[in-house]
Amino acid sequence: MPTLEPATERTPLLSISSSSDDAAHHEGAMSPPPDGTRRIADSLPLSVWLVATIELCERLAFFGTIGPMQNYLQYARDDPLRPGGIGLGQAYATMVNQGFLLWCYITPVMGAIVAEQYLGRVKTIIHSSALYICGLMVLFLSSLSIAHDLGVSLAGLLVALFFIGLGAGGIKANVSSLIAEQYTGPKEAKRVLESGEEVIVDRALTIERIFSTFYLFTNIGSLGPLLTTTIEQKHGFSAAFSLPVLVFLIGFTVILSSKDQYVSRPPESSIVFNACRAFWIAIKHKGNLDYARPSYLAEAASSDLATHANPLPWTDTFISDLRRALSSCKIFLLYPIYWAAYTQFLTNFISQAATMQTHGIPNDIMPNIDTIAVLALLPLVDRVVIPLLRRQGIPARHVHRIAAGFILIGTSMFYAAFVQRVIYAAPPCYDRPRAPDCLGGRVPNQVSVFVQAPAYILVAGSEILAAVAGIEYAYTQAPTSMKSLVMAVYLAATSAGALLAMTVTFLTVDPLVPWLYVTLGLENFLAGGVLGFFVGECR
Repeated sequence: MPTLEPATERTPLLSISSSSDDAAHHEGAMSPPPDGTRRIADSLPLSVWLVATIELCERLAFFGTIGPMQNYLQYARDDPLRPGGIGLGQAYATMVNQGFLLWCYITPVMGAIVAEQYLGRVKTIIHSSALYICGLMVLFLSSLSIAHDLGVSLAGLLVALFFIGLGAGGIKANVSSLIAEQYTGPKEAKRVLESGEEVIVDRALTIERIFSTFYLFTNIGSLGPLLTTTIEQKHGFSAAFSLPVLVFLIGFTVILSSKDQYVSRPPESSIVFNACRAFWIAIKHKGNLDYARPSYLAEAASSDLATHANPLPWTDTFISDLRRALSSCKIFLLYPIYWAAYTQFLTNFISQAATMQTHGIPNDIMPNIDTIAVLALLPLVDRVVIPLLRRQGIPARHVHRIAAGFILIGTSMFYAAFVQRVIYAAPPCYDRPRAPDCLGGRVPNQVSVFVQAPAYILVAGSEILAAVAGIEYAYTQAPTSMKSLVMAVYLAATSAGALLAMTVTFLTVDPLVPWLYVTLGLENFLAGGVLGFFVGECR
């Protein structure tokens, strides 16, 4: 079950072969043998469970940190209703959060290059984990009262986010590949079970089970905000930020104590690094990738490449594969629009909830609805809905699902705009909720926070469709040698989405907030329409 974590970074993909007929064909899904011998997955080596545990700890630490962050950044420590930490206000808090997410989707490209070119996966994960712990410790220390009194809490926070993002990138880029490398069994082998039944141990099914385990552990870790936001409400931000430190120390201890037990490929020439070099050569020659072919050195003695001091570390086939990979990635051109909307549930949705009646629960616990909805809906869509549509003769190709995902998240944005209008229509502060001159900002508008729930469920539905099908499409179309490059492009699109989201933060002031969601909703509806119009060109 080949999986990758999408830009939410919380939900790895389900099996390519199981979720798409055409993908299965491309990947060479295996059919039962003529004699009817049953195929089974092999037992998983201990190292798979160790890597999955490391990922669980990292994801719990990451999302446990992200969960309270909007409140911590937005509200002051003496806020009468939602005590915070830094007091930047909604717009600047959102900018910092979006900038952090942008950074977290740039660093995996760096992490992949370091692992492939220099250190290897295990050493890269260990060094990245050390940086990660440093960041978590700085965040905890900068949240203490003494740091606030000294006026260094904001500087400490920014330093902490820098190191956390750097560490997360090194782990994120390598942990999914590392867990797949742990199984070294043959493609298939006959085995007799204790019951006497003869079966075929299938490598493909074993890899599927490995990634199912990885998927489960990742999503358990993604529930970290349930803990940290509750701790934040009852005991403050320092206590909340201490939990990620403790949890990540467990993961760090696991990988340090077992570092010699992992199967890992030694570093070699990085696909991403070589691709960047090839692109640079093409840029210098008006975008023509043919100039990056080694054969061109022999054919064009007068070209700049002919006098290059070092021979190119790739073959002509590499350039041909690179062209195919670029073609498969063209669908990502529209994805920044999607990710710009998607990141709202981690930022402005939380700020919106802070102006509503929360019935005693933390306002920043609401994004966990998305996580829970994904866990509930993803198997249903993958195993029931899409196969049912195909049996009914309704196409459910990648681009159909991607277009539907864009429409769903656009609908979520429109619903969020509707919720904001409901808030503005409610007493006591109407279109100036929690304004200082309205009851001292101590009273939220009389709208239940649970009115928000459909927006989170719509985001989860869009994630299942657009995030999963997008990377599936690119992976099934891209050459085998270019999988890491495709991941780099995918992450770059996510970074561009965070950057795009930062351009509309000027709308995060009352009473303009509905226009923020309307703008993002219209963009996604338009992008979904474009994908639907050109659906015939993509299969």
